[in-house]
Amino acid sequence: MQYPIHQVRNNLYHYRTVIRRAILTRVWGMHIGENTRISSKARLDFTNPRGVHIGAHTSVTFDVAILTHDFVNNRHVDTYIGSYCFIGTGSIIMPGVSIGDHCIIGAGSVVTKDVPDRSIVAGNPARIVRSDIMTTEYGILAPSTQD
Repeated sequence: MQYPIHQVRNNLYHYRTVIRRAILTRVWGMHIGENTRISSKARLDFTNPRGVHIGAHTSVTFDVAILTHDFVNNRHVDTYIGSYCFIGTGSIIMPGVSIGDHCIIGAGSVVTKDVPDRSIVAGNPARIVRSDIMTTEYGILAPSTQD
């Protein structure tokens, strides 16, 4: 039986995602929610891997750095990303930051402070651009909150 190439590609992507999540959670001790997508080019902090906490149905895109240690101050802290979030390309999440549920982090943002639930932040340092939003799976903005 022949499978169209897109079905093969989608199946391979799914299996790779499941295997990567299993390695990150079971071997490294990270807390990663179900159905979360993490780019293979994302940089998760392996200095303190147990400090990485990512909620369910979240998307972490390529070149994102999630930090859980501060070498200069010699501290290891937990960094939290909520459920139903989208972390844009090239963003840096600093150690000890908590990002709430249903948040969108703009590309290239440097998140230095906690982000409240249902917010869009962008910039360096990241500032709240919009509040009271709702996102669906992988941080996609819900139709009812789009302008």
